[in-house]
Amino acid sequence: MEIKILGTGCSKCKALEESARVATKELGLDAVITKVEDISEIMSYNVMRTPALLIDDKIISQGAVKSVKDMKKILAKSIGDFKVNID
Repeated sequence: MEIKILGTGCSKCKALEESARVATKELGLDAVITKVEDISEIMSYNVMRTPALLIDDKIISQGAVKSVKDMKKILAKSIGDFKVNID
């Protein structure tokens, strides 16, 4: 699984990245998390707001910071495992 956080380095971008890192660790997922800060590269994804969350190059959210609990739900849905303990 590849997770990308798109954003120029603002506090919201950093918070989304941290939520992704904590959620993947707590779920025991093998994921590569990449922070994309280059504005030209961000624009190539056609996102309108940052931070943006991409999983396997699919845009999942834009302009929102997800909590660890929400991130776990998103990740569980992405891998098709609805039995993942998110609490």
